[in-house]
Amino acid sequence: MTSTKIAIFKGKKIRKIVFLNEWYFSIVDIIEALTGSDKPRDYWYRMKQREKESSGVELSTLCRQLKLESADKKKYLTEVANTENTFRIIQSIPSLKAEPFKRWLARVGYERVQEIEDPELATKRTRALYKAKGYPDSWIEKRMRGIEIRETLTDEWKKRQVGGEREYAILTAEISQATFGMTPSQYKKFKSLKRENLRDHMNDLELIFSMLGEASTTEISRNKDTTGFSQNEQAAKAGGTVAGNARRELEKKSGRRISTRKNYLSLQKRLK
Repeated sequence: MTSTKIAIFKGKKIRKIVFLNEWYFSIVDIIEALTGSDKPRDYWYRMKQREKESSGVELSTLCRQLKLESADKKKYLTEVANTENTFRIIQSIPSLKAEPFKRWLARVGYERVQEIEDPELATKRTRALYKAKGYPDSWIEKRMRGIEIRETLTDEWKKRQVGGEREYAILTAEISQATFGMTPSQYKKFKSLKRENLRDHMNDLELIFSMLGEASTTEISRNKDTTGFSQNEQAAKAGGTVAGNARRELEKKSGRRISTRKNYLSLQKRLK
């Protein structure tokens, strides 16, 4: 399934499309925005030739062709690249207009190396980012604790021979279903979210029950010494059920549902 959008970069429109749950960007649009060329397709053609001769890299191999809407409102196959490959292509643009963007990429890369050497820096930057977005300190503390609990759980899955991100996603869906009665994708629809991070739009109690479900799953996995996907799936259901039972008990006592359609996006709209 695909969906298209228009991104704006320095006043220039960049066509983009979601394909296989990942953003892909029009390369000729990016080249036009970063070079000012009135013939971005010719510029792209020459750039590919130059890069192949100088480094041996075929930039076209970083792209795929998807249909994007053109100025005449018709859709044509267009060379697009995902975020990672788009950044690589930008590095090959020899225009001075692209230099600020290259410097930004270099800074991001440098910060990433710093975070690998000192993981605490990543935590500090994440806190600062949430603070800059307007989240209160009390929420940030819970969100950061939730990140730690999540990392502990995925580390445990890795030790217990759960196979990678796809199986992690399935197990996460099991925990969420048992905790809230919704999978993460259903929860995002419930909150009217699209590609935003679900937990960035949870309130305090939603975060707390998310943490309880994942922490319970970790504890059950350890105590039962689970191995492989099937056993960890049962642990995920059990851990989520612990949180789900606690959620239902609180809802019964308080007379209010824990899951809410409110999210950070709607909060920001009210504050404007």
